[in-house]
Amino acid sequence: MDFGLVLQTDPPAARVVELARQAEIYGFSHVWTFDSHLLWQEPFVIYSQILAQTRRVIVGPMVTNPATRDWTVTASLFATLNDMFGNRTICGIGRGDSAVRVINGKPVTLADLRASIEVIRPLANGGQADYRGNLLRFPWSHGSQLPIWIAAYGPKALALTGEIGDGFILQLADPAITEWSVKAVRTAAEAAGRDPASVTICVAAPAYVTDGTEAGLAHGRDQCRWFGGMVGNHVADIVGRYGTDGSAIPKALSDYIAGRQGYDYNSHGKAGNEHTDFVPDEVIDRFCLIGPPAAQVARLQELRELGVDQFALYLQHDAKDATLASYGEKVIPAVNVRGAAKV
Repeated sequence: MDFGLVLQTDPPAARVVELARQAEIYGFSHVWTFDSHLLWQEPFVIYSQILAQTRRVIVGPMVTNPATRDWTVTASLFATLNDMFGNRTICGIGRGDSAVRVINGKPVTLADLRASIEVIRPLANGGQADYRGNLLRFPWSHGSQLPIWIAAYGPKALALTGEIGDGFILQLADPAITEWSVKAVRTAAEAAGRDPASVTICVAAPAYVTDGTEAGLAHGRDQCRWFGGMVGNHVADIVGRYGTDGSAIPKALSDYIAGRQGYDYNSHGKAGNEHTDFVPDEVIDRFCLIGPPAAQVARLQELRELGVDQFALYLQHDAKDATLASYGEKVIPAVNVRGAAKV
């Protein structure tokens, strides 16, 4: 299983770069960031510094959107970084959340999401794209390769992911919802004539390593409760479209937002967010990985058996360095056990 680290580009940028550098040392293969240009600093500028100060990690947004940048600009950003650093970028993309809602915009339609990928992918991979009636290419780009992973929750978004995505990003770590989502993506891929196994599966969620005590568990839950609120933003849209009877989406995904009463994006992705008090402990336990290293390993092994190829760890809490070290020294080695030198 691959491991990714998800960071906010909160100043100072040097701290973001340092966490990315440490992640590589600890064995993480990917470094992702939020992409919300008003709440945090511009990620693509910081990617350049991360790539310059590391050797192997792949960087990209979790997730960008088609609304806040021209699609050709997005493609150019990735192609430029690949030209500079040798194909070490990845594009996580979705309909949009904080980046568009903070400026009173709305998430794009799935049709526009599909259309944006059909422009970004060929341009960022050295090809041509039809954009606004023009056939365009980057004459300076040679050999760029960009995987595009789609973040999705609802049935139609999952189907789109299976049809055209190089990868699938599920932003929660509930095993039952993971199983349902992965099945939907792979079914859509097969129906589109693709090899279902060709779609890389990524589960992204906060992880908080505790000492095994009840007090430690309670603190870890409170530090990660913000995540249930963030997921709730997307779920609320899905519930508005499909309802809560369980026929279109699992009730395990939809039921918990019944007590949701708005959301303050000024506290987006922050521990202690008072607008996420509606999220019960049971949801935090399902959506996140909270507990001692052995509990973390057990959940990761369960996710791997469900077909998950990468776990991306959100690191937005008060134990960034300790959690990163625990993963590098205890969790990752236990999940990815090295073989013997002499066989």
